[in-house]
Amino acid sequence: MGRWFKQMRDRKRIYAITFGWAVGLAAILLFSLQGPATGSKVPDDESVAVGAQYDSTHVYVAPRDLDAFVDSFAATFDGQPSKRSVTNVLPVPSSTELQSVTTPVGLVSIFAYQTPLPFPFGEERTGYLVTDMDQALKAARATGAEVIVEPFKDPVGIDAVIQWPGGVKMQLYSHFTPPKYAPLATIPDNRVYVSGDQADNFVNGFVRFSHGKVVADDKRADAGEIGRAGETYRRIRIESLFGDMQVMVTDGHLPYPFGREITGYRVQDLGATLQKAKVAGVKILSPPYSTHDRTTAIIQFPGGYIAEVHSLTAR
Repeated sequence: MGRWFKQMRDRKRIYAITFGWAVGLAAILLFSLQGPATGSKVPDDESVAVGAQYDSTHVYVAPRDLDAFVDSFAATFDGQPSKRSVTNVLPVPSSTELQSVTTPVGLVSIFAYQTPLPFPFGEERTGYLVTDMDQALKAARATGAEVIVEPFKDPVGIDAVIQWPGGVKMQLYSHFTPPKYAPLATIPDNRVYVSGDQADNFVNGFVRFSHGKVVADDKRADAGEIGRAGETYRRIRIESLFGDMQVMVTDGHLPYPFGREITGYRVQDLGATLQKAKVAGVKILSPPYSTHDRTTAIIQFPGGYIAEVHSLTAR
């Protein structure tokens, strides 16, 4: 009988040790499968951003609307158009008229294609200048983005297109000869609409990629600013060297034109800006709406480009 109790104690000891090893191994495997946690380091732990003045909104217009768009955008925001060129900026055969407009409130790159537009171009919202393309793509992949267009050369540099959880697409670019632009007077918002299913995945990944920070996460923001007065929604604001971003987390029940705007421009005097815009042929799609910290409106330029414009409320 004594021998039997000794054998049972030895078996329990073996089972306990085996169970402990199993639990430890399971924890290691689970951690490895979860991927990088929020706040963990990205490759090389260095920001690839250059500055908000180098990050452009991509605007696609028909060739017949190019002059009208450039003139109206420059007039509305006191901008300076670049020289126009005709070139191929894609990895496949194509031809576009290309022009940019620099303004104190943000940069736009305008494409007026003379050939059919190859997929997936036209779906990327913005172009972010990066210091090193290889490092940028490594960081993007490590923080949850996928590279949907591998790097390719254009006449002045290298480009790639990435996509974040929630379907947000953006172009990354680097120049062979780094450009030098003056800082902006105000930083525009990259306005991103995502579902509740992917909001946290997108925000966590982009914040790590950009080395930015969430400066506000309002779960009961005034939904009147997205056309649904009397309701609330979740609004997240992010700041980074790439510029500002406003993330609208919605159920997708958005009245026109909300969700169609890509960029939000901050101006000193919204009323004066809207007056200049109307004179320049711009339509006001959604009239000014005031919240606790800003007054906002939605406008449409000749050629179809839709933008938000706002001024902050004095406190």
